[in-house]
Amino acid sequence: MTLELALDTFGDVTLGPDGALKPQDQVIRDVIEEAVLADQVGVDFFGLGEHHRDDFAISAPEVVLGAIAARTSRIKLGSAVTVLSSDDPIRVFQRFSTLQAVSQGRAEVILGRGSFTESFPLFGLDLADYETLFNEKLDLFARLLRSSKVTWSGTTRAPLRSHPVHPQPAQPLRAWIGVGGTPESVMRAVHYDMPMMLAIIGGSPQRFRPYFELYRSALAEAGRPPLPVGVHSPGFVAQTDQAAREGIWPGYKALHDRIGRERGWPPTTRDQFEREIAHGSLYVGAPETVARKIAATVRALGLERFEMKYSSGPIPHDLLMKSVELYGAQVAPLVRDMIS
Repeated sequence: MTLELALDTFGDVTLGPDGALKPQDQVIRDVIEEAVLADQVGVDFFGLGEHHRDDFAISAPEVVLGAIAARTSRIKLGSAVTVLSSDDPIRVFQRFSTLQAVSQGRAEVILGRGSFTESFPLFGLDLADYETLFNEKLDLFARLLRSSKVTWSGTTRAPLRSHPVHPQPAQPLRAWIGVGGTPESVMRAVHYDMPMMLAIIGGSPQRFRPYFELYRSALAEAGRPPLPVGVHSPGFVAQTDQAAREGIWPGYKALHDRIGRERGWPPTTRDQFEREIAHGSLYVGAPETVARKIAATVRALGLERFEMKYSSGPIPHDLLMKSVELYGAQVAPLVRDMIS
């Protein structure tokens, strides 16, 4: 398998030239421009995460991905992640099958539960059903990938008996499982024979090596061929290490402090930020600095995809565009040279 260098974003609401937060509709248009640039500079995959909050603009990734598909020619496009627990698996399959047609076979979906829970009350779901909803909906989605007519029964919806689902993509739709870092979630990916995308948003990437070893050994014991594995982590690229640090720090702090207030965490400090760059899972710096760190993670974990979340809070659009450009034009070629 060849290494893919990818980017993703949640459509973080950004600051405009006047220092005020942009409206979400402009942020969505900016994300489309960032994706078009990613295609032009050779990025392999561009992902959009689903959220239902005022600090992230993208709640319907497939719609935005369809707009991106119409303006790009080669880059793979998908979610990062689709919150399957609070959606309907059949509608998710139909939307991504439609994206597969629009993009001429470039669509992917990463299925997960997400790290936020706003979608549950929004769609009338009970958080007490968190595990049941995801397990049953994932089971149904897996069957949709295998057959054009689906038979399924569970507790969360009416049963289906040899029911056709359209459109059926001419090229199979690739579905990944987004994993948060438990053995149970790793084994779920093995059970459904899906590639695994692990979100590593803090701490040393090497400490997650046992999860990748478990995934590979479980596939082998089941007599299945190897499947791709990937990592999603935050980062930011600028011309120099210092410019990258100063470019991401205000937005990074604003994002983490807001989440911290919601979850009872203390404010993020500059020392914590610097330690995460030096020893953790924050890929910030000049192209060569970021490339070295990505290459080390790829080697340590045996990755087929490294996916950098290039947006972290209200970072201005022009800085994000420069980060995308440098990642595709300089970081990705350096990484490939380093690992070869």
